[in-house]
Amino acid sequence: MSRVGDSLNVDLAAAVNNLFNLPETVEKFMFPSSRAYDQHETSGVSSIPVDILDTAKEYVFVMDVPGVSKYEIQVTVEDENILVIRSNGKRKRQDGEDEGCKYLRLERRGPQNLLRKFRLPENADVAAITAKCENGVLTVVVGKHPPQPKSKTVEVAIA
Repeated sequence: MSRVGDSLNVDLAAAVNNLFNLPETVEKFMFPSSRAYDQHETSGVSSIPVDILDTAKEYVFVMDVPGVSKYEIQVTVEDENILVIRSNGKRKRQDGEDEGCKYLRLERRGPQNLLRKFRLPENADVAAITAKCENGVLTVVVGKHPPQPKSKTVEVAIA
């Protein structure tokens, strides 16, 4: 019996993988500079889904990092305005697991190598970055520089 993918000459695994990478593909198309790093740098690394909030005083990045402790997460700024969030998470053995045991099924998403880079806007204050990880949710807050005063035109009165 032939498989559907064989009859259509389609690699179903690659097609499904492309669906999972759709947000990154759209982001690259819409904002080419938002992912200013090489593809080889991300091999074997999972992308972290993120929500970004732009408020009057700060940018807030919120992402789920289940099973990753705050000690496994690194938040840095590269090249003056690229925010880098990475983690080298590893699945730990559960209490009661023997060295000789093996998983028959492993469906729960465990800690992974995670990497995400964001080009920060010009008004981002990289000296005012804070990060906290609580209950599997990482929140990174990047302050904003105050807006530059706009020039004011003064009318000259004729005496």
